[in-house]
Amino acid sequence: MNFSRRVRSLFNPEYFQGWSRKHRYFEGWYFKILSADEESAFALIPGVSMDTEGNRHSFVQFLDGRSKTSVYHKFEFDDFSASPSRFYISVGNNHFSGRSLSVNLDSLKGELNFTGNVPWPKRWYSPGIMGPYTFVPFMQCYHGIVSMDHSIEGYLDYYGRKIDFTGGRGYIEKDWGSSFPEGYIWFQSNHFSRPGVSIKTSIAKIPWLGSSFIGFISGIWLYDRLIRFTTYNGSSLKKVAVDGPVVEIVLQNKTYLLEIIVLRDSATALASPLRGHMDGRIEESMSSEMDISLTERKSGRLIFSGKGRNAAVEIAGKVEEILI
Repeated sequence: MNFSRRVRSLFNPEYFQGWSRKHRYFEGWYFKILSADEESAFALIPGVSMDTEGNRHSFVQFLDGRSKTSVYHKFEFDDFSASPSRFYISVGNNHFSGRSLSVNLDSLKGELNFTGNVPWPKRWYSPGIMGPYTFVPFMQCYHGIVSMDHSIEGYLDYYGRKIDFTGGRGYIEKDWGSSFPEGYIWFQSNHFSRPGVSIKTSIAKIPWLGSSFIGFISGIWLYDRLIRFTTYNGSSLKKVAVDGPVVEIVLQNKTYLLEIIVLRDSATALASPLRGHMDGRIEESMSSEMDISLTERKSGRLIFSGKGRNAAVEIAGKVEEILI
């Protein structure tokens, strides 16, 4: 039964992956939700943590992107449960899936439903955003995309104030492994002048067989298609520059050139995994902006140009080691 669960999870990265893990392991799902008026921007992060000694707990971390505050709600490990046959997890009386979430925390209560989800494509040889690295058993950190973009219906009660999220936009991803990368840049936005556009990019220093390399994963959902720039699909990373709050990224694949300039707003501290234990610290902004342009390399034709709002951004660790 454990073997079949592990194989099923391997080919479905959104599922719980940690069935056989007892120590030095974390797994967390990131739910970004914004109201239609963009006045409320929240992130909910349910997950599990196991340190090197085998001490385990579950959690729901909450980030209010507008007030720039965060709360770490700690639960017993036994309060966590996961379905072996679909993406559905619970932490106490808080429930999460690709289609809905229900929270019952001290300051936040309610239920939201998601429709029109845009998943990262799956192939048997490339089950998700990690591509063939999915099958490498010693990666420090694995990554998955549950939905690049979707619409939201429902309400949340936040400190007694009822917030209508109907018509808002959402995004869901996840991470699992032992620790976050030693240095990385991550950002995401699905708020552009025209609906149906979402971008996610991460660049990190990846340990590899006693050495390391700079790995990158970027995808832009453009109305009805996903254009990918990844370490494993023949794409190249042409530029990574950080100058204070400004980040400049240039990537290209065989067909397109993607240029991104991110202006990072002030950020909020969050707990992050370090050897499985959630005692690391990173900072995330949910109110940053970005300018992106996508050009067809052969013709020089501009395919898309736009400004992303409500961008979530993290710049963490030894970023100087991934600059190009």
